[in-house]
Amino acid sequence: MPVQVQTQPSATSPGYEALRTSAAWIDLSSRGKIIASGDDRARLLHAMLTNHIQQLQPGEGCYAFFLNAQGRILSDVNVFCRAEDFLLDVEPETRQLVYQHLDKYIIADDVTLEDVTDRTVTIDLEGPQAHEFARRLEIPLPEKAWAHTMWNDIVVANVTFTGAPALRFFAPLEQKSRLVEQFQNAGAPEAGPEAARVVRLEHFKPRYGEEIFGTTLTQETQQMHAVHFSKGCYLGQEVVERVRSRGLVHRLLVGVEINSTEIPERDTRVFHGEENAGKITSAALSPAFGKVVGMAYVRRELAEPGTALRVNNHPAEVRALHRVE
Repeated sequence: MPVQVQTQPSATSPGYEALRTSAAWIDLSSRGKIIASGDDRARLLHAMLTNHIQQLQPGEGCYAFFLNAQGRILSDVNVFCRAEDFLLDVEPETRQLVYQHLDKYIIADDVTLEDVTDRTVTIDLEGPQAHEFARRLEIPLPEKAWAHTMWNDIVVANVTFTGAPALRFFAPLEQKSRLVEQFQNAGAPEAGPEAARVVRLEHFKPRYGEEIFGTTLTQETQQMHAVHFSKGCYLGQEVVERVRSRGLVHRLLVGVEINSTEIPERDTRVFHGEENAGKITSAALSPAFGKVVGMAYVRRELAEPGTALRVNNHPAEVRALHRVE
């Protein structure tokens, strides 16, 4: 699990400002890239993931979770269906876990896994003008979330890290300098990891490892676009269905705005009046808002946006998580 970063971008950081007002590029090359090929690839992934994989057509994609038998989240994943294979895009921390988890369940299946992380760069172009920048560079734009297309030998996907409008580029390693040069020549500066994290928290977009963990149940995340409830059996499905039918989840992940410039540490308690309401997972000072933004797990009945809370004796308020359009 990554350590919470407390470094803050300057209010005048070019990368931070560009992510908020125009467009910037983010180097996400440490993310894991695994290719699943073979005739049984869709059947295997369908049986391992929470979303409907077998209905995906080339050029389409989805967001999903890998679960264990107890219904806890092992990893999240962006799944991209291509004509000859699936490209799986995962957090750096879960790259080896996902590969080993899938490999363990390949028995008599015609499925081959290939980890292409070290020879593939991942660059995001993000910000409110990211798609306009792409048009000026004559980059094809996949319109639907998780849709993807080819731009020469580069995969272009409609996926965001921060929650801002974005495109994700999967390129051969030798193409990195040319790709970055095009973005910079178009006026998009680099946004470092601290700036990208703050903007992500401003959009209240969860990330596995900071807000979603190996102990988390699917419904607790409120990321229900990751789940298809009528797709049939998959690993951990019984727990997901039991929670859905019986409403057993007691906490939910929410966004939180805190009227303070003091950044609370992870697991800082959140209160509703005098009652314990939950715990902070992540937080950062937003230069644009002049206050702290973050996320927390709170009791289900307190998860409605606008609910008043207190964090370290500072007024706070529940905010809705990022929504996929």
